[in-house]
Amino acid sequence: MNLSIVIPLKDEAESLPELCAWIERVVNEQQLTYEIILIDDGSTDDSWKTIQQLRSANANIKGIKFQRNYGKSAALNEGFKAAQGDVVITMDADLQDSPDEIPDLYKMIITDSFDLVSGWKKKRYDNKFTKNLPSKLFNAATRSMSGIYLHDFNCGLKSYSSKVIKSIEVYGEMHRYIPVLAKWAGFRKIGEKVVEHRKRKYGITKFGWDRFVNGFLDLATITFVGKFGKRPMHFFGLWGTIFFLIGFISSIYLIISKLVESNFSITNKPAFFIALTAMIVGVQLFLAGFIGELISRNSSERNFYLIEEKAGL
Repeated sequence: MNLSIVIPLKDEAESLPELCAWIERVVNEQQLTYEIILIDDGSTDDSWKTIQQLRSANANIKGIKFQRNYGKSAALNEGFKAAQGDVVITMDADLQDSPDEIPDLYKMIITDSFDLVSGWKKKRYDNKFTKNLPSKLFNAATRSMSGIYLHDFNCGLKSYSSKVIKSIEVYGEMHRYIPVLAKWAGFRKIGEKVVEHRKRKYGITKFGWDRFVNGFLDLATITFVGKFGKRPMHFFGLWGTIFFLIGFISSIYLIISKLVESNFSITNKPAFFIALTAMIVGVQLFLAGFIGELISRNSSERNFYLIEEKAGL
């Protein structure tokens, strides 16, 4: 199969028929074998009924229905596991991503040998204060911390080689950092393409201000996990050693001072409490490192989701 198109959605029943018809027209013009995987992330409208109706008319359309809302990362992770195409393209279901971008995104993976290509919505129709400005700050911070120079990490329109999506695990709210996950997995050829951003035609946006707060927290998490996820003791052990040595050396100094000067009162000195605290913190960091090592080897259900129904899979 040439192409898998993975589309997470929530309450997008109105846009799905138009979106799938548009995708079908584009890929048929390119004579590509394809599948469209629609992941219903706990919709409360008729999205799943619409997916079933679309599948009855086109067997290339497949669906996954979550029992409740888990979030975009969970939907993408399940879609990636089900995808069979040599190239996988993700897009949003709200018609703000144009299927006309599919041929170029496909060719950049197949012809130009990119591992991942991220869309860049250079001209946006979002509110400048509530979405554009926070997005710019978010992208600048991500570029600085990850070393990946993309303009729009959070763009839903991306293309991947099948190796990439089968090598990474997307959980929590890590969908914003798939390029970072790909880099940590060893995929270095990451490109960017300017793509069209269309005005929303149906429904309302599903994202609020909280996504930026969560995004920065996830960035800190993914940076730590990328560097120390397989060796947490290297981080906690290092800092545990530093704090313990600070406390230990301070304690030795206080003891020697007491022996030299009989009137010297250890408990009245701030250094005593600093030394005690530093040694306790050092021991706790050591314990955190050991516990982290155990947890890193036993994370069996991090990506377990209740799937109510499937169609075509």
